[in-house]
Amino acid sequence: MAKPDDKKTTELAPFWPSWSNMDRAFDNFRRDLEKSFASFPAIPALFPNIKSMSCDIIDEGDKYLVKLEMPGVKKDEINLNVSDNSIEISAQHKEEEEEKKKNYLRKERSEISYYRTLPLPEKVLSDKTQAKLTDGVLNVTIPKAVPTPKPKKSPVQVQ
Repeated sequence: MAKPDDKKTTELAPFWPSWSNMDRAFDNFRRDLEKSFASFPAIPALFPNIKSMSCDIIDEGDKYLVKLEMPGVKKDEINLNVSDNSIEISAQHKEEEEEKKKNYLRKERSEISYYRTLPLPEKVLSDKTQAKLTDGVLNVTIPKAVPTPKPKKSPVQVQ
């Protein structure tokens, strides 16, 4: 027989947020917060330009492939940490340009920062992770601790 508290939990179950919904809500909140401050003048020394990076996580059964867009960043500026159940990526790129001529001096500085933590649904072998940066896209290959069999595909005729 169910207790009264169990009934409340069961009734709320369809509306209870999942972790992916919570993660999406925090990403939306962060993006909206950054948009609200976009109209303020930038002070690069105090507030670097933090970019959100587009990413794809592909489950290939025996490994995860993570593709992250990080334009303008060199490979030695990337910090990548992989634990048994998550991946943390950060990067910071700074540029400074100076032009001196007879009657003027022009100095330009820019700074771009990236940061993202991605939870992984299964345990991985963090020490066997490989990463490669090509044309502004970071490709990370993370082997799984226990491979997942690929689901069988059945063709379905569209009517």
